[in-house]
Amino acid sequence: MISGDPQQDSQQKVALVIGAGDATGGAIAQRFAREGYIACVSRRSADKLEPLVSGIREAGGRAFGYASDARKEEDVVALIERIEAEHGPIEVMVFNIGANVPCSILEETARKYFKIWEMACFSAFLNAREVAKRMVARGRGTILFTGATASVRGSADFAAFSGAKHALRALAQSMARELGPRNVHVAHIIVDGAIDTDFIRTTFPERYALKEQDGILNPGHIAENYWYLHQQPRDAWTFELDLRPYMERW
Repeated sequence: MISGDPQQDSQQKVALVIGAGDATGGAIAQRFAREGYIACVSRRSADKLEPLVSGIREAGGRAFGYASDARKEEDVVALIERIEAEHGPIEVMVFNIGANVPCSILEETARKYFKIWEMACFSAFLNAREVAKRMVARGRGTILFTGATASVRGSADFAAFSGAKHALRALAQSMARELGPRNVHVAHIIVDGAIDTDFIRTTFPERYALKEQDGILNPGHIAENYWYLHQQPRDAWTFELDLRPYMERW
């Protein structure tokens, strides 16, 4: 864990972001931290979380970074137990791990297909299950899953990614139907379009040029929608929300 204040925060609210990258996941953590939540963020390498954690703290928020392999059950169980013991109840969990690796079905390997499913779906099950146990016991909570275009449409050369994202959406649907009556809000967010990241800037410069026309997604604007979902009254909960630039085809 990236070190910080060792004081326990049993009365504080925690926002846990699994897969806190430099764009969407980081922006979501920052958004919740601005509202006074303790932002607990995880990815396989804790060193890569240092800029995000430091930035949140410099802005006056509280943040802690954890190295955790979301595909390993023992890692997930230990992570959730540690966060709840050291910082307080996880009020919202955001699953934001991506696994977008294109490949022709004629060349896809069993190993890579399975790994993509592990990353995009199985790890979501592990983390959501552990958090849901605690949320149900408390009678409240929010679980948010980041989906993609592939969640609803399988494209050529994306069989593995589409299969995993379809499965993630089904997991979210099933959890929403089971946990909603127990006051746990489960939602699935489809992010349909290029996001303002270094990867898009360097790999797809023509697409990135659309930023000046609001043609790619701003991570901060995506994060606003996650906060909105968490704040919804339960008589008007949203299960699925899709976000895309106005010029994106769908």
